[in-house]
Amino acid sequence: MVTLLVVYLGLSLHRAVLLLGTDGWIAKAFGVAMLVLPAVGVWALVREVLFGVRTEQLGRTLHEEGGLPPDDLPRTPGGRIVREAADERFGAVRAQTEADPGDWRNWYRLSLAYAAAGDRTRARSAMRDAVALSRGRAARNVEPADPPGEGRA
Repeated sequence: MVTLLVVYLGLSLHRAVLLLGTDGWIAKAFGVAMLVLPAVGVWALVREVLFGVRTEQLGRTLHEEGGLPPDDLPRTPGGRIVREAADERFGAVRAQTEADPGDWRNWYRLSLAYAAAGDRTRARSAMRDAVALSRGRAARNVEPADPPGEGRA
């Protein structure tokens, strides 16, 4: 996927330069726009790769410390984690995070609990908080959200 994005960005940049070399002002405007779009694409790509690298580093650190939760939740025949078991574990992880919200390790484990329960959006948000806290920044979330499936309209 990254390779396809890089190829697309390269072709877009090439077309933008060609458009900027023409005489018409409309073509030049399109050329400028085509320079902006690859810049946004590069920014998004770099941001996602850095997020992945940082979460991998945190996971490795937590593994070395022995702080990763065991992967022992029951699974369905299709390989998915049983929702009730994930929700049960979520409660314990949430309590740990509420007890010490300034520790990135708790937010990392909370992210894994959200992911196990199928809530990818909150899992990513909690992981962003783990990364921020590990880098000495404030977390966006003050406290963990409701368990997956609760508190939604």
